[in-house]
Amino acid sequence: MDLFWQGHRTHHVPKALHKKNRDRLATGMKEKGASGVVILESGHEMNRNDSDHELLFRQESYFHWAFGCTEAGMAGLVDIDNNKSIIFIPRLPEAYAVWMGKIQPPATFVEKYGVDEAFYVDEIPKVMKEKFSNEAVHVLYGKSSDSGSYTKPISFEGIDSFTVDQDTLFPVIANLRVFKTQEEVAVMRFVNQITSEGHVETMRQANPGMIEYQLEAIFKHHIYYHGGCRNTAYTPICASGPNSAILHYGHAGAPNDRQIQDGDIMLLDLGAEYHCYAGDITCSFPANGKFTDEQKIVYQGVLNAVISVEEAMKPGVSWPDMQLLANRCILAALIELGCLEGDVEEMMSVYLGGYFMPHGLGHFLGIDTHDVGGYLPDFPARIDKPGLRNVRTARILEEGMVMTVEPGLYFIDSEMDKILKDPSLSKFANVDRLNQFRGWGGVRLEDNVIVTADGIENMSSVPRAIEEVESVMAGGTWPPTRDQLPSLRRDFTSWTRE
Repeated sequence: MDLFWQGHRTHHVPKALHKKNRDRLATGMKEKGASGVVILESGHEMNRNDSDHELLFRQESYFHWAFGCTEAGMAGLVDIDNNKSIIFIPRLPEAYAVWMGKIQPPATFVEKYGVDEAFYVDEIPKVMKEKFSNEAVHVLYGKSSDSGSYTKPISFEGIDSFTVDQDTLFPVIANLRVFKTQEEVAVMRFVNQITSEGHVETMRQANPGMIEYQLEAIFKHHIYYHGGCRNTAYTPICASGPNSAILHYGHAGAPNDRQIQDGDIMLLDLGAEYHCYAGDITCSFPANGKFTDEQKIVYQGVLNAVISVEEAMKPGVSWPDMQLLANRCILAALIELGCLEGDVEEMMSVYLGGYFMPHGLGHFLGIDTHDVGGYLPDFPARIDKPGLRNVRTARILEEGMVMTVEPGLYFIDSEMDKILKDPSLSKFANVDRLNQFRGWGGVRLEDNVIVTADGIENMSSVPRAIEEVESVMAGGTWPPTRDQLPSLRRDFTSWTRE
């Protein structure tokens, strides 16, 4: 049965998605020799600063993975030995019915979320004492390798009387989130389709004279109106001209507010979110619809990196090796552009490519845009070298991983200054030519892919070839009647033919 559906042509999310995740969690804990119960805490409602303005709630990601609940203030229990589950709901005040809607009893949540039992949160001590008094309690505590923040383990009255383990759960559940089930992949295919459509619509309407935020508005309208995606997966990046060299442009201090100029290169990093699963696609294109010769060289260099990496990806491949492969393509483009001169392998030995692509090639993708599992115990550690220390995982690729592939080439003043001040780097630079690109911006292209048994499945289906981009911006149809880049393995079957 459906757990989540937004009507119209949106995806039906089954209850089985989260039941399967809970079963995987119980199995994973048993494989580590654990028994007893896992208890997870949901997210909580928050107000804006000191006001009574309630921010739109979005569920805590680990709790969502296991239970799929949309409500705040809950807790969830998984009985490891018996593969059963309980959710605990808040006991709401009478005024809730006036302001927020009908108050539902616990039994409603048993049916809604496909769990075995439901109680109130204030009944956790009683339920634990009556049902699990002799059991170990596994709580979630661990560090995100992306944010550096720690998860907060649940606490309840009487927890001190139990044997509490906060070491076993985190690496197990984080690693399980790396590998997506068929049900999760189905959600991610849908959110990629809606994200791809939003990108194409935005690309079609882009013109010099617009303000960057107008492109953000076009994308947000499309994904919500046509895809039921109330949230974007992250803050939209709609960068024009020099702003396209700012990796995370679009934040509150730089809110997509520049007027787009004729001749600008555009970089749009936009993703929809559906049932908390993220899409994360980046497109770059000329604001006026026609690439200049310089823009073609930069763009094609980044596209060559995408193609090379996606052709090489398969189980057993090292992700840092893919980072280095992308860097070689970026350096080759810079040589063609006349900004660098010399031997690519000598440039690689001093990690020169990292100054033009100062971010990781990609990241795990799922319930969080930068999904968990990048650096866990018993897996490869971060490589502390220039050009590699920002790579978000050093793992060996395995079937079932979902990742982004997002190489870029940027002309960032501070990074160019570092090159020119370091003799080991500056010897490769054509200084006058390189300085011509200050304020030029940058190009990034980003696909969302699933690692399969023999390669990848590319869930993103946006224009990539130079001819495709220019055709769409000139009013041409999409998807194309002929795929100009079959090596990207784009799937156009979900598109409605124009």
